Amino acid sequence: MHPDGLWRIARIGIVSLVLVAAAAGLVLGDAWLWVAAEWKPPYYADFYGDAGFDTATTVALLVAAVVKAAFLWLILHAPMPGPLDRRAKALRRLLYVAVADAIVLWWPIALLPDEVDAVFQLVLWTAIHVLYLLVIRWRSRALRVATGALFAVVLADTADEVLDEFGLPEVVPEIVPDGFPLFALCAVAATLLTVVGQWRDGRWSRGTLVAGWSSMGVPVLAIPLYLYVADSISGTLVTSIVMGALGLVSVVWHAATARELPTGERLADHRPGVHRAIRVAVAAVVVLPVIATIQPEQNAHLTYTGWTPDCYDHRDFGDLKPAEREAAFLCQARNTLGGVPPMFPGSLSDQAVLAYGRALCRATSPEEQVAILTEAGSARAGWAADPRELVYICPEIVGTTHPELLRSARETEAAYDAYVAEENAKCRDPWPRKKGVVQATAKYFLFADGDPGYLVHDPGDEAFEEASERAMDRVYDDSGGIGVADSAALVGHVADVSDLCLTVKAFRSAPPRRTAKWDQVTEVPLVSRSGRLTVPEKDGGEVGAGAPMPNLAIAGKGRYRLRVHVRVDRAGEEHHLVVVFPGTSKKRLQLKS
Repeated sequence: MHPDGLWRIARIGIVSLVLVAAAAGLVLGDAWLWVAAEWKPPYYADFYGDAGFDTATTVALLVAAVVKAAFLWLILHAPMPGPLDRRAKALRRLLYVAVADAIVLWWPIALLPDEVDAVFQLVLWTAIHVLYLLVIRWRSRALRVATGALFAVVLADTADEVLDEFGLPEVVPEIVPDGFPLFALCAVAATLLTVVGQWRDGRWSRGTLVAGWSSMGVPVLAIPLYLYVADSISGTLVTSIVMGALGLVSVVWHAATARELPTGERLADHRPGVHRAIRVAVAAVVVLPVIATIQPEQNAHLTYTGWTPDCYDHRDFGDLKPAEREAAFLCQARNTLGGVPPMFPGSLSDQAVLAYGRALCRATSPEEQVAILTEAGSARAGWAADPRELVYICPEIVGTTHPELLRSARETEAAYDAYVAEENAKCRDPWPRKKGVVQATAKYFLFADGDPGYLVHDPGDEAFEEASERAMDRVYDDSGGIGVADSAALVGHVADVSDLCLTVKAFRSAPPRRTAKWDQVTEVPLVSRSGRLTVPEKDGGEVGAGAPMPNLAIAGKGRYRLRVHVRVDRAGEEHHLVVVFPGTSKKRLQLKS
């Protein structure tokens, strides 16, 4: 069969399948309609419409299915016959790869790591843009150079996305205000000049050029849609469906560009006036986006807001270069994470925020800081200023009273480890003559405000959380300060302390009842369902043991006895000795109180 016949059969079959699937979706349900219209897996439909699509969404999906079927009819035309050189053949193949990626390949690629997709897009479009410059007969060096410059800007943005996926620093500097769509404007301008180049080349039909012009109008249409339609969940979904369907216009342009590459010459007679108009248009497209990024010095700069992505990556002062510290302060001053109001209102410029920040540094009292924040219109003026935020713009002032804030993350971690080791060293084994099968001694750190105590529990028990909650409820009703619930025991502290010295030991049988020099000794039953019993470790957090804790269930799964010795020394320090050994008794014994 002739290739044109195969293309015609495929075109009719695929377009018919889309239309029939859309009609069937009305009968079979929202998930089927979603797949037919959006060409995405059905679980996307559950995410967007778990309660079922409303009428507006259903209508939008039906219209989108018809529009996409029409676009597929235009895309699935057989390539025109004719000779092609090596570069033109490569361009045709890559354009068809881009078309396939936009329609079907995006889904299997989405299953791969994000880094793979980012690299694939960069390589594909770099090759296409380079071949555009080489294959299209631009008839103007200025037009080719201008288009190449815009291609380079767009590819630089794509390269930054690749670097971001790999966690590497970006290469494009921050030269535009936050939120200014420079790269989007450059992409539209690059499309404009490419279509002009195709027109001057003469090989492409009027329909292909119209598709190219139309592809530039889709981003413009998105503005009113998102402003006036996407004001609700349903409106946002309808807007997304409409934009997804109209976005295929660019795919039609790419497919038509690839299809008509070998067509013969149809050069137009460009008059001198037309040449001058083209030069002016090219200059305007290249220069105007750059001019738009330049602002008068007296204008307010708004570089960072509470939702700027760069502000999520909080870095310690010692890890920042001097040139990065002002930006870090702006992020902190406008931070709204956790529902906390920002230090300064969003209407203040960067210059004003920095000026108020330096005034806060020079303030000699909290009352003076409150006055400065009130003048600035702060929503939290009564809180004064946090030295952890001010350190970024006045380290020479904050560092005199809070030198720890000048550290890097590595220095902070080292200081933290040294502090924990020092606290652990203050604790000694209160029963050194009796060695357990496993044992450990460490400082146990509690919450400063209202922490009831620490757990001895089975972390592998499926009902661990429920058992821990019941143990916490019972600790307040127990005279010995120990709440027990199956696989969890919450041991309370008797003094008003924020940490205590803890020694844990496990024995194969019951050790002697050692009650001398202890204020109270209590023995309770405990169960291990997974073969583990241990005490939570601090592990970088605020609460827990400062050293690794062993598995106290040395006999595996089964019943154990937990004996807790408690005393408070003359200095007010509290010491605990926890002894665990196998035992089937369910009695609670108060050995000393």
